[in-house]
Amino acid sequence: ANVAQAITGRSAWQGTLRGAYEALRPGGHLVFETRDPARRAWEEWTRERTHQVAEVPGTGTVESWCRLLDVSGPLVTFRWTYVFGADGAVLTSDSTLRFRERDEVAADLAEQGYVLQEVRGAPDRAGREFVFVARRPEAEAA
Repeated sequence: ANVAQAITGRSAWQGTLRGAYEALRPGGHLVFETRDPARRAWEEWTRERTHQVAEVPGTGTVESWCRLLDVSGPLVTFRWTYVFGADGAVLTSDSTLRFRERDEVAADLAEQGYVLQEVRGAPDRAGREFVFVARRPEAEAA
């Protein structure tokens, strides 16, 4: 989910949209979701709100939590920490996501030739995400 947000650079984002466009048949659809930056989801990425302990078959308990590291404009960097109960090993995973405004995504899609058919909410995360439904036109504009 939210794979579009993992593409943080402008040229990589444009290249991804262009590559998907070229892979689609005329009339084909590109559907993806991205979080609504107005919801500021990163404010919930604290140990207190994300901490959990899971029992993993064959591994034992794994404790995990998320911690916000940085917010620089639309770029949000965070760290997941995993502690394995069997041996105390600690693994961390740092990630950066780009939170794009709805209008920015719509403009990027149009710039790459898509027709934006609809922007809806994610049915399981109402009000938290945008689901973009874009289409490659049946015929190229002259």
